[in-house]
Amino acid sequence: MEGNRKQLGALAEKLAADHLQRKGYKILVRNYRCRYGEIDVIALDGRTLVFVEVRAKGSTGFGTPQESITHQKRLKVREVARHYLTNEVQKGSFCRFDVVAVQFEAGGRKVKELEHIENAF
Repeated sequence: MEGNRKQLGALAEKLAADHLQRKGYKILVRNYRCRYGEIDVIALDGRTLVFVEVRAKGSTGFGTPQESITHQKRLKVREVARHYLTNEVQKGSFCRFDVVAVQFEAGGRKVKELEHIENAF
């Protein structure tokens, strides 16, 4: 089961990055890791640095992908973003936090819905 979740997550991250590129975003980093955690995608939308949390679900039995982002997760993403901004980017960059939610058909790899939420938190 854990292997399936990881595969679904990796597929969702690829689909999210592809979606963002089609919208004109420049992908800077995928799976940025530091001691505070991980951010799935870091991209540029024009001159705005965008930190993207990707969520995938195979069913809505326990809510939508968007609903699975807890307050604790948002805090962790912000902390990782702060680390990235401090160590990787020139000061004064505008940034925002987006979510790409991928809902798959139950038990499959077929995408039912992909939603990009700008300024999600």
